[in-house]
Amino acid sequence: MDIAERIKLFRTNKGLSQKEVALSVGIDQAQYSRIESGKVEPTISSLQKIADALEIKVVELFSEEQPIDVNSYDQDIINKLRLLDELEDIEKKSIFNIIDIAISKKRLKDTLSKALNTSL
Repeated sequence: MDIAERIKLFRTNKGLSQKEVALSVGIDQAQYSRIESGKVEPTISSLQKIADALEIKVVELFSEEQPIDVNSYDQDIINKLRLLDELEDIEKKSIFNIIDIAISKKRLKDTLSKALNTSL
């Protein structure tokens, strides 16, 4: 995937129009469209402005990993994870233990439910 495709993917995942990003970057929509279509190679400063408008780091535009599609519900989780990273290690460990317990409980419940449904 080239940089133009990645820019478009990040923009669409954020639910932004080309015009919204172009306004944030300070260029007209036609010029932004040419960047997204790969007809124009953006400058480093344009890439930085585009990344800022998309609320990502410039390096993410060059990464081979697929961008995460974040809807409003997922955005809340991501914000909490960022805050979680600021906690002391002992606090993080406690929260991770609670999450592990909740996930294990859900998996056990799902397994038991599936087993009961197949035995009937």
